[in-house]
Amino acid sequence: MEKQIKEDGRNCTGYGSSYRRVEGQDLNSDLEIPTVLGGQVWMVRPDKKAETANPCIWMKSGVVEFKNCNNFSDCTTCKYDLGMRKKVAQNKQVSWQDSMRKRPALDRICRHSLTNRIAKRACAYDYECSKCDFDQFFEDVWTPKTKTVPYEIQEVKGFEVPMGYYFHNGHSWARIESGGYVRVGMDDFALKLLGTADVLDLPLMGKELDKDKVGWGLKRKKNLADVLSPVDGVIMEVNSELREKPGLANEKPYEDGWLFMIHTPNVKGTIKKLMADTDSLDWMNGEVDRLENMVEEVAGPLAADGGYLADDIFGNLPQLGWKNLTKTFLKT
Repeated sequence: MEKQIKEDGRNCTGYGSSYRRVEGQDLNSDLEIPTVLGGQVWMVRPDKKAETANPCIWMKSGVVEFKNCNNFSDCTTCKYDLGMRKKVAQNKQVSWQDSMRKRPALDRICRHSLTNRIAKRACAYDYECSKCDFDQFFEDVWTPKTKTVPYEIQEVKGFEVPMGYYFHNGHSWARIESGGYVRVGMDDFALKLLGTADVLDLPLMGKELDKDKVGWGLKRKKNLADVLSPVDGVIMEVNSELREKPGLANEKPYEDGWLFMIHTPNVKGTIKKLMADTDSLDWMNGEVDRLENMVEEVAGPLAADGGYLADDIFGNLPQLGWKNLTKTFLKT
């Protein structure tokens, strides 16, 4: 019975016949395919009976028997898609569009429905996606605005660390979305460390950011702090709510408090350089230990059980020094 429950759960979830959550930088397996679902990256080992959670459009259109998307639904930068399109141009392969055009009218559904990104929707433009208003809306508006919600959160002495998110050592985070988008924010540690900002100086749409370079800043009274970008890419969407209510970042740092969306041409290469899950928990433990030592130097020993630090650490202990905190933890 227990075995049957596991099999049923597997089929419903659709991760394939063998799957596991990615640990750290583990994305280089020759036998497994990295794929994303709900912002979490999974390694899938497919077989003939496997169901893929992120099916490639060439598979769903019936051109190939089995192909899982391993590029986060971003066909524009996909090497497999490029190779298939070259074969089509050489008349060695039918295109996925022509394959879909041969289907009965009621089965000609939108490419985003084919790949499980939206509910069933008919294609009204004969698979000329470049002419479709909905396609542009979906990629440029709907996807960037979709709310991010962590599926699991761990705590390190009062600081939240969500699973499935990727962390930069300057205390910013990145979460993979579909279509080559990466959502970015500041982590719970940094926001509790510096307290609620009076102003968040966020980049404008269209600005290009470089990893490990200053991407945005925040201001609290006369104190300024620069924050390093965790990824390379172009800003596609900015969380406008934070301009009027910067405290939202502190209230829900991994949900409504996200800062902006970046489109990067190399998602897999980007996340390899960041920390996730076990690595991020180990790193956060080290950061909290460092902070506790700094606090004890200016305020004396903490509680016997270690205790939880307050939500506004700098506000309660300004003698820690704003510049000292930003240099130590934000690396700026």
